[in-house]
Amino acid sequence: MPIYEYRCPNGHVFEVLQRMNDAQPEVCEVCGEGPLERVLHPVAIHYKGSGFYATDYGRGSGRQAKEASSDSGAGSTKSESRKETGKAAGDS
Repeated sequence: MPIYEYRCPNGHVFEVLQRMNDAQPEVCEVCGEGPLERVLHPVAIHYKGSGFYATDYGRGSGRQAKEASSDSGAGSTKSESRKETGKAAGDS
């Protein structure tokens, strides 16, 4: 069963061991005031393994980027060769 932390309007903070389906307590255990507010804390996340850092990202895509740049380079040489053939045809 999870432990939930609650805060009363007077600032008292206390923990309650209860099931997820159980109703939230209505009054503070210390002073008897209500309504209570559930306190939420951020969860600690630890990234392990490759692929989580900027230096790791794209290790496998480096090859794809090189292929893409070589393809774009090949496309520009084809268009340049067409321009040259057009100029040669226009000159004659």
